[in-house]
Amino acid sequence: MGKDLKGKELGRGISQRKDKYYVGRYTTRSGKRVQKLFAKLQECKKWLADEQYTDEHSNPDFPSDMLVDAWFDYWISVKKRTVRPNTLRNYTERYKRNIKPVIGNKILREVNTLHCQKIMTNMADEDYRTATIYQTRIALYNMLDYAYQSEIIPKNPCNRMVKSDIGKESSKKEALTIENQKKFCEAIKGTSYEYQYRFALQTGLRTGELVGLKWEDVDFKAKTIKIVRSLEYRHSTGEWREGPPKSKSGYRTIPLTDEAVSLLKLQKAKNASFKFIDIQWRDRVFLCKTGAPVKNSTYDTGIYKACDRAQIPRFSMHVLRHTFATRCIEAGMTPKTLQTILGHSNIGITMNLYVHTTDEQKNLEMGRVAEALKVI
Repeated sequence: MGKDLKGKELGRGISQRKDKYYVGRYTTRSGKRVQKLFAKLQECKKWLADEQYTDEHSNPDFPSDMLVDAWFDYWISVKKRTVRPNTLRNYTERYKRNIKPVIGNKILREVNTLHCQKIMTNMADEDYRTATIYQTRIALYNMLDYAYQSEIIPKNPCNRMVKSDIGKESSKKEALTIENQKKFCEAIKGTSYEYQYRFALQTGLRTGELVGLKWEDVDFKAKTIKIVRSLEYRHSTGEWREGPPKSKSGYRTIPLTDEAVSLLKLQKAKNASFKFIDIQWRDRVFLCKTGAPVKNSTYDTGIYKACDRAQIPRFSMHVLRHTFATRCIEAGMTPKTLQTILGHSNIGITMNLYVHTTDEQKNLEMGRVAEALKVI
């Protein structure tokens, strides 16, 4: 038991020096002696209690002075075995760009809620969109929660007090109106990617699913296609990456319209006219004149040019998926059926993100119930 300068008992592990500073000390489970100076006794007692609790409940396989950078390297190595490549890339990008500059060189156990909030605040100050800040929060929370669950830290500092809804509002992706859809389809006639754009409007495929489609996935007799993979070009590494669909619900069979079947036959004939097709791409459905798949960003560029010709607002490839979903609902398709065709795990995603009621549709629906609303 230590004593102060007046001889008063201070408790185990605490003593007072002649210069009036209090000393807290303890021995870790690994045998390492740790001590720290304090001007106030209560601060010393709190530090000692916290340190001893953390040491008792922490994982002895990891050093107590481990840096966040080191922990991230370990955590991401585990994630490589359990998450999709896109998720892994997003985690890594958000860490390197936004998390690492704030806490990368800090001791993992010393990261607190204020540090976590600073990451989000810095991003807001740099004009990041709320959606990206939210993604960063997810990465940070998961990384720190794994440390907490593994008994590396006593609690997860990225708690509910850390706010991420503080960035720029994301631009809402609206489906094309019927008028603008007609103008767009007219503008793409005879262009290199006409069949791809029209096929997306007939099936609601994600861009990666469209690019990854193989002829073996097409059943002309049953008039269906199977979605079992996704393919995208990564400019950062200069290579094509093939992987599974976005989620388990992404594995699906989609019935084809007569127009969709016709587009596939036209594309098949187009592929046959190419002078050269690399052997690794011969089984792919949608190729360009070089005999290779079309890069995701190239599709967007083609859309921008078509929009300019049609004199309509520019939009991205993903809006074709939104437009397909909206046309389906307008035609009377049940939301549950649409959910399975789009490959969503949650019907809320289908209705909230991909289906947009146009003014024309609202007027039409109101006209249908007008008589029912007359009660007097």
